[in-house]
Order: sequence, then C-alpha cells, then structure tokens
Amino acid sequence: MQIEFDRDTCIGMFQCVAEWDGFEKDMDAGKAVLKGGEETEEDVFVAEIPEGKELDAKFSARSCPVDAIAVYDDDGEQII
Repeated sequence: MQIEFDRDTCIGMFQCVAEWDGFEKDMDAGKAVLKGGEETEEDVFVAEIPEGKELDAKFSARSCPVDAIAVYDDDGEQII
C-alpha cells in the first residue's frame, strides 16, 4: 500500500500529523512533510505505508481538508 502527498496543495492544517506519525510539521514552510517520501514529480511525494499502519494512513488521508493525500492499494488502485 502506498501513500501520495501533494505538498503544493497542502495548506498546513496538520490534521494528517495528528492522525499518523508518517507526517510531520514543517513550521518554516507551513506545510506537512511525508516522512521517507520520495519526490516523484515536483512537490509530489510517495512512500510505502508500513505494515500495521494502513488504518492510520487512511485516517490521515481522509482528514486532509484539501485532499492533498491519496492512498493506493497494492494493485495501484486509489482507495482514498
């Protein structure tokens, strides 16, 4: 399972940080950071969701008020 984060879309509400420790606050930029995320295109980061953290990652994606976070299953289908 993978998570994708569009940092450009992020408005810095940090609700994702409250839901999952896979995100952290970047107070200087006023945006969240996806820990261990690999930049796949400008300001878009992707990371594997660790086993056992899938539910937290899903809550994190659902909590984003601007839909900057997407979750994909192992087949590459977007589920959130």
